[in-house]
Amino acid sequence: MGVLNVTPDSFSDGGHFVEVDAAVEHARRMQAAGAHIVDIGGESTRPGAAPVTAQQELDRVMPVIERTCVEIDVAVSIDTSKPEVMRAAVAAGAAMINDVRALREPGALDAARDLDVAVCLMHMLGEPRTMQRNPQYDDVVEDVRAFLVSRAEACLARGIARERIFIDPGFGFGKTLAHNLLLLSRLERLADTGYPVLVGMSRKSMLGAMLERSVDERVHGSVALALIAYLRGARVIRAHDVEATADALEVARRVLEADAADAGSSAS
Repeated sequence: MGVLNVTPDSFSDGGHFVEVDAAVEHARRMQAAGAHIVDIGGESTRPGAAPVTAQQELDRVMPVIERTCVEIDVAVSIDTSKPEVMRAAVAAGAAMINDVRALREPGALDAARDLDVAVCLMHMLGEPRTMQRNPQYDDVVEDVRAFLVSRAEACLARGIARERIFIDPGFGFGKTLAHNLLLLSRLERLADTGYPVLVGMSRKSMLGAMLERSVDERVHGSVALALIAYLRGARVIRAHDVEATADALEVARRVLEADAADAGSSAS
């Protein structure tokens, strides 16, 4: 999943793709580099970010979604929590809703049910403006798992098919570095729910804390996190640096396939 933020203030690519032509061209480059999904967002959810109105978000994302869906052979995901944005994006061709608030906004569950597309439910402790102010958990892995299972069950109860549901632990959304690392090391606890796990750690501040590198210098660390997540059960990797990430994942996939094939032949 390639990241495409059409915002002025996202932490990594904010302001880079506010022009429609530049945004669509970036989507094209990501698809050519190996992205199967392009995740388009019009509201920054970085720590401390201010909210935007539904109309502002629509004005930012809709021209990009409309052209991307027509011009590029790639699935489009809409990164939003607002039901009206979900409906407009899917009407224009988006195939997935990626919601950092896990469909908790009024009307979001009903919109997701009616639209009949894939949905990703993310865990976030608090709100973007406050989420990094001393986040605390009894047990971060089990607390996050329980929340995501609960939200998935809410989706099922509302009539959203199980096969449409993805879950995301929300790395960096109300978590310290220690919380993030523990979640990643035990990602199998989320994968064992049976819901496909999506992760987004690309270029995040956890890498800055570990490596003391600026946002633009975190490619290698991001790829390392992506590989660890994949090997622990993640099935969708959200990334800014698509080519490097896709290459690394393809190598890992080939190794795992070879191991599985050898195990199968030995068993027979």
